[in-house]
Amino acid sequence: MTLLSIQYPWSKLERGQGFFVPCLDVDAVREDGLKKALLIRMLDARGATCIRNGFTGVWFCRLPVSSSRKTVSSPA
Repeated sequence: MTLLSIQYPWSKLERGQGFFVPCLDVDAVREDGLKKALLIRMLDARGATCIRNGFTGVWFCRLPVSSSRKTVSSPA
């Protein structure tokens, strides 16, 4: 297996945002990117193979906050 030296910007990403990594071996990059997200305890990370502007690669993103997960403070 080839060691990948990709710098993933997981720590700078907010919920609902994403980034694209162009590559040829999409399975290896997707697996590596999600492993790096887990190392910083980012459990809402997702990765999908796609073609963007003619380049094959992986689109990584964080899931947006859903309305059912939002905490609403009730009046006391």
